[in-house]
Amino acid sequence: MRWKRAAGRALLVCSLLFAGQAGARAGEPAGGPDGRGPITLVTGGDLTGYLRGVLDGWNDRHPREKVTLVELPDAADEVRAQMVTELRSRSDRFDVLNIDVAWTSEFAAAGWIKPVNGAQFPLKHFLPPVVDTATFRGRLYAVPYVTNAGLLYYRKDVLAREGARPPRTWAELERLAKTVAPKYGMDGYAGQFLPYEGLTANVGEAVQSAGGSVLAGEGARVTVDSPAARRGLSFLLDGVREGWIPPRALTYKEEESRKAFQDGRLLFLRNWPYAYALANARSSKVAGKFGAVPLPGPDGPGSSALGGSNLAVNAQSRHQKTATELISYLTTESVQRRVLTEGALPPVWADLYSDPELVRRFPYLPTLKRGVLAAKPRLKSPHYDQVSLAVQAVMHDALLHRRSTDATVARLTRELRAIVGRG
Repeated sequence: MRWKRAAGRALLVCSLLFAGQAGARAGEPAGGPDGRGPITLVTGGDLTGYLRGVLDGWNDRHPREKVTLVELPDAADEVRAQMVTELRSRSDRFDVLNIDVAWTSEFAAAGWIKPVNGAQFPLKHFLPPVVDTATFRGRLYAVPYVTNAGLLYYRKDVLAREGARPPRTWAELERLAKTVAPKYGMDGYAGQFLPYEGLTANVGEAVQSAGGSVLAGEGARVTVDSPAARRGLSFLLDGVREGWIPPRALTYKEEESRKAFQDGRLLFLRNWPYAYALANARSSKVAGKFGAVPLPGPDGPGSSALGGSNLAVNAQSRHQKTATELISYLTTESVQRRVLTEGALPPVWADLYSDPELVRRFPYLPTLKRGVLAAKPRLKSPHYDQVSLAVQAVMHDALLHRRSTDATVARLTRELRAIVGRG
């Protein structure tokens, strides 16, 4: 029934939006880059409801250029599908788009979003890696709004009993997952291994932590057939084959894996920072009993997939000047602080990660900052959706049926080359 509610909600949003915009824009000349007037901001579901309050601040100061918030369903694939439907039809219905960082290259290559002038935004205050997610072929097509990096959650109470430190390398993680977890009736390690976007992130992290890559040249070359990439894939494949990654982890998305850890069934978990506050809630069985560190790698700390979202201007927007100024407002330091404190989302402003008051409230911030600085964007490609689907299908089949690394690399190389070749 959940998909029916999501579909109904999306239909209602689109119907209301069409009714409101059709009257306001009928017969209006295209505004182009200097167009001003009412605009819409489209985003995935705002789970904490903070964004409406933030936009109220804009609307109070811009009564003739008010922004209407349009929330699409929570699932990223549904958000992308609805955005793409509008953009392919050259619709001006959405002015500012809050897009997953992985979509920037695809949307830019298709001509759906317009390049922006970096001098208009406080990019020098941002964590450096996040800016790269907003570029395509040397040009800035969006502005970073929220960032994210995976963390390794661990049961500090259990490790303390064993006199062990949280793992910094894959070998340490494997040893503890194999030897300590069974003593306490727990599974060893899990990430997000269901065939969806989360699996693409987990695979990318393993490969880049080993020094390899899946694609290079902004998606122009397939590079997964390398010793480093093979080492990264083997980390996951061997983990399932040897049992310290449990078979049930192949059914996990973010929430399923978080609940497994929160219920005390996992020794180690790879997940995003949002899980920290939830796992520390009063109702959690592990509240006060866990910690978080950067993801491990082969020989030391690894590299996370860089998550988050960017703000972009629809190339068909009639009010691009207003749209650009809204993005400037949303990326100010004061709004970025609210992104963290009210939205529970990692901001892109670097200084906020060392603010003493914020660190007291969100003790994982220094660890997250290290994770973001070591992170890399997910598989930049104009054909990102196809690439991600191929990675998900091949890797889940390999994990489920315990395929060899050689067979997995051969199939993944073949399928990715077919996609890149079509480009």
